[in-house]
Amino acid sequence: MSSKSGNTSGGIGFCGLLCIAFIVLKLTGYIAWSWWWVLAPIWIPWTILLAIAGLFGIGYLFVRACR
Repeated sequence: MSSKSGNTSGGIGFCGLLCIAFIVLKLTGYIAWSWWWVLAPIWIPWTILLAIAGLFGIGYLFVRACR
């Protein structure tokens, strides 16, 4: 029987691969970056998402206060 589970996403993704590549380069000595920048592909997207959510929250509070 074939399973029809719809679209399923699996795998590591671009940011995950980029992070792994940076970690390998750091551990092998090819780059001398801080660990903050090596792990940036993990935390930068979350930071952007939180900033956008914060802007929407501030906008919501502003619109609600102006009523």
